[in-house]
Amino acid sequence: MNPLHLRSAGTSLVLSLDSGEAEVIHWGADLGETLPDLVLLGEPVAHSAIDTRVPAGLLPQASSSWRGRPALRGHRSVDGVPGFDFSARLRVTDASAQGSTAVVVQSDADAGITVTSTLTLHPGGLLELRHTVRNDGASDFTLDELATVLPIGADATELLDLTGRWCRERHPQRSPLHQGTWVRSGRHGRTGHDSSLLFAAGTAGFGNRHGKVWATHLAWSGNHEQFADSLADGRTMIGGSELLGPAEVVLGAGAEYSTPALFAAYSESGLDGISEAFYSWFRNRPHHVLPTPAANAGAGKARPVVLNTWEAVYFDHNLDTLIELADSAADLGVERFVLDDGWFRGRRDDRAGLGDWYIDETLWPNGLTPLIDAVTSRGMEFGLWVEPEMINLDSDTARAHPDWIVGPSALAHKDGGRLPMEWRNQHIIDLVNPEAWQYIFNRIHALLSENNISYLKWDQNRDLLEHGHQGRPSVHAQTLAAYRLFDELRAAHPGVEIESCSSGGARVDLGILERTDRIWASDCNDALERQTIQRWTGLVVPPELVGGHVGPTTSHTTARTHDLSFRAITALFGHFGMEWDVRQVTGTEREELKRFIGLYKEHRGLIHSGTMVRADLSDPTLMLHGVVAAPDTSREEAGATLEPGTTAALFALVSTGTSFAEQIGRVAIPGLAPDQQFRVDAIFPTADDADYAHTFTQVQPPLWLKGGAEASGRFFAEVGLAMPNLNPEHAVVLKFTAV
Repeated sequence: MNPLHLRSAGTSLVLSLDSGEAEVIHWGADLGETLPDLVLLGEPVAHSAIDTRVPAGLLPQASSSWRGRPALRGHRSVDGVPGFDFSARLRVTDASAQGSTAVVVQSDADAGITVTSTLTLHPGGLLELRHTVRNDGASDFTLDELATVLPIGADATELLDLTGRWCRERHPQRSPLHQGTWVRSGRHGRTGHDSSLLFAAGTAGFGNRHGKVWATHLAWSGNHEQFADSLADGRTMIGGSELLGPAEVVLGAGAEYSTPALFAAYSESGLDGISEAFYSWFRNRPHHVLPTPAANAGAGKARPVVLNTWEAVYFDHNLDTLIELADSAADLGVERFVLDDGWFRGRRDDRAGLGDWYIDETLWPNGLTPLIDAVTSRGMEFGLWVEPEMINLDSDTARAHPDWIVGPSALAHKDGGRLPMEWRNQHIIDLVNPEAWQYIFNRIHALLSENNISYLKWDQNRDLLEHGHQGRPSVHAQTLAAYRLFDELRAAHPGVEIESCSSGGARVDLGILERTDRIWASDCNDALERQTIQRWTGLVVPPELVGGHVGPTTSHTTARTHDLSFRAITALFGHFGMEWDVRQVTGTEREELKRFIGLYKEHRGLIHSGTMVRADLSDPTLMLHGVVAAPDTSREEAGATLEPGTTAALFALVSTGTSFAEQIGRVAIPGLAPDQQFRVDAIFPTADDADYAHTFTQVQPPLWLKGGAEASGRFFAEVGLAMPNLNPEHAVVLKFTAV
């Protein structure tokens, strides 16, 4: 049979059908239009092994003598006896490719199992893969796992994944790729603070801008696994799957289960190439909130400057205080004012009130309308914090409906059923229960219908541990019910944007991002911590979807103190905002903050649409990252890529610690069009800013720092730019303008 060949943006995926089952024989660099006879290129058969070639199937299976991790695990119960049809022999019954999508159907009539696989190679090179299994038999089939996997190149010798904790999410860890299986399991019932946003394998020492990289992401907000499976025969698969509980998915006759989508990218230019594939997919979605560049102004919505009230007032909600805060915010240029936790009945602290989504009449005798009117009359949108999936025992809802509280027991709470241990003094409301789901939908729908609310900060502050519905594990069903809650509220209120917050950054995945307009990367507003958190979150998620705020001078979570310029520059390369009592910002610091907010507004179109560039620097205490504008293709015949005077790029040079060198020296600036001239200027902080003297440590700065300089993109990339010496935990923003 002819192979199926998908090509896009320098990537090829080839599906061979010659063995009778579908096999991905290549996922990597583009192979061109013509393929050789694949049968002639098959591997030899080894001694002391199966007497024929073993395919690395799209669904690796023991029936083909695959000795690695199988894709499909499950069994059938016959007359109440489990364990039958444990090893399906799936063979291709239909396969087709149309445009960028291939669909393959594989069945085993004897086992009564059919799996349909859909593979789409999107225009930017991002591959989307999912399977749907159907039970064709007459008896129940218990599904234990259905994984999505892909082969990687033999020259991939190193693994990169991410880990973390609360206030320190998404930090990298590397390891050699050894023979055997490396598994990252997430049993949080949500994505998790320690979840690996990306699971990548690559050539030795791959970096931001160099090396081959194969990377995957599982678009799922519940329990999951990501893994690399390296066999003794030299082949390695990487992939992921939903992690199912005991008998959590049992398929009756004719029933189906679909996997979460596995998104995968290949790059020959390091991790920046992986990011570009993901960014392209995000930004080509019809519902993406991407602001378009100035040349196409009006086609998108700019990401507004946010003020969130949490670290300003916490639970101390007072109308006069909040109006003062709104006055101060409007004066600074804030465009969205978000009232955080503490506005609903009984919510004086985190021990009560969750589940009672009614405005607290004792705090707000006239409802939220006076505050909302005060905010909107000052030209700002109004946003509100909610946590619809959670419940406190000290709430009217819990007292009236104890059976709505999630637990491992089949007994309702009021009948003596055991509950999981509390986390932040709260439990989970059982959205699998239709009555509970409808109540939550009705309450949030009413809030949005009765109030002029443009934005929801949607929080989820605990893991889903011992999570069950009527005595059976139900993380799978709860996740789908939560998705449906998002979907139906968005359908009812299409103008309302939603942020995914989960104790900060514990629910960051493409499943939740299909239903939300940004994520809160972390509860930590410490700029030093945020540099790493945002850098690795940005590996997959583009900056317009990553909330980054300027916090107080001394961080509430780490007690570190940073100058305003460092905090503001850190927040600039995301969806910018503040979480700070800005009434206390006065004098030259207030003027500096105003100027920086103006800088964000001026350049957010570029930051939220350009190509992300991260340099590979030898000094571990330095970071150089930036955003480069897309070329103006209409000017190619004139020999230029950007109109003169256009802002071509913004870069941040960041010092995260004390360097071993006495001066930074020349730093190469990658990503600029090589044959065009650019002018470079330092635009923040400048000599007019209060933080200027703290930022730099030098007797004499490089001459361009105050007067600018011009060179070609090739010169900046190959020779570099002599950088000013930075004090630790300081940064400077560089602007490159097309000449």
